[in-house]
Amino acid sequence: MKPIRETNHTSPSSDQPSRNGRAAKAETSGWTDWKWQMKNRIRSLDELQKWVSLSREELEGLERTTSYFRWRITPYYASLMDPDNPQCPVRRQVVPHADEMDDDVDIDALDPLEEQAHSPVKNLIHNYKDRVAFCVTTECAVYCRYCLRKRMVGDGTQALNREELQLAIDYLADHGEIRDVLLTGGDPLSLNDENLEWIISRLRAIPHIDIIRIGTRYPVLNPFRITDELCRIISENHPVWINTHFNHAAEITGDARHAIDKLTRAGVPVGNQTVLLKGINDDAETLKSLFHELVTCRVRPYYLYHAQLIGGTRHFRTTIERGMELMEQLRGRLSGFAIPLYVLDTPHGKIPLTPNGFRGRDGSYVSVQSYEGEIWREYNPADL
Repeated sequence: MKPIRETNHTSPSSDQPSRNGRAAKAETSGWTDWKWQMKNRIRSLDELQKWVSLSREELEGLERTTSYFRWRITPYYASLMDPDNPQCPVRRQVVPHADEMDDDVDIDALDPLEEQAHSPVKNLIHNYKDRVAFCVTTECAVYCRYCLRKRMVGDGTQALNREELQLAIDYLADHGEIRDVLLTGGDPLSLNDENLEWIISRLRAIPHIDIIRIGTRYPVLNPFRITDELCRIISENHPVWINTHFNHAAEITGDARHAIDKLTRAGVPVGNQTVLLKGINDDAETLKSLFHELVTCRVRPYYLYHAQLIGGTRHFRTTIERGMELMEQLRGRLSGFAIPLYVLDTPHGKIPLTPNGFRGRDGSYVSVQSYEGEIWREYNPADL
């Protein structure tokens, strides 16, 4: 695999916070400006060391992996990291690590869902008959180490210009079977309001497109992006749904809650898609806490994704059996609507991985098992 070619980014300003901690927010001009957060993203070893004490493995990761896998961290998200704990669940998601170079999956394996084979137009993925994923940008607020689209995220050479965006929109207009469009990327909220509104308004003008969805991690990584103007754009083009991407309860801060509250008050249904990540959220108590806190924000836990076979992510992957065991442990410990569907995403679509409470039939009775392991025999004649 060839080393990546970096996108030309604006240099950080001189008022970058000089240390980790919430105190930095109070003394930093522009902290709550989402564009300031983007301009001042941490992107060098020297900057990162102002926020955390790096471990040997992290230093090695920064040295060995970053020519292949980009990294960027907003000051906001950096302020959530434990500066002295390399196992911090926030920190592990975004700081490069030496384990990324130790994988039984080829480092070049960066398209496990074969998205490019289902792309009739640049950055448009038409895998399901009635819906598409539209990668409207390659930019994200932060580059997560387990990213599904490492092959393109942060690569400005793969970004769409206005003419290419229009070609994709023309394809959508010409295919009347498409009723649902997911805006993804990259992260669509990396676009400025003008460009985002341009895309959404043109999709809304296509009669057969009923639903527009936005997949974004900005409420987690840069919640200040959820502005009044953004909410206006969305609310004027309903129905628009948003799925965000919290992986740990430590990410659900007051700022994140405020961002979600603004969206829900603008009439936006908000769901969440979590990735099951070893050492970050692969235990029942951590998942229970996350899903409960999401529901208190009026966010519906939607999917729990099994981690993909992306090069450089072996240390994040669990067995599928472990994921199903965790889902079984959550049964009865959370309300049904607070439990997401555990899925494996494949080139053939998402496949549910569900624990089965059905234990078998004996004549006119079936046996089922509760979350506590108790067996119940239900009268249910086979000739109904």
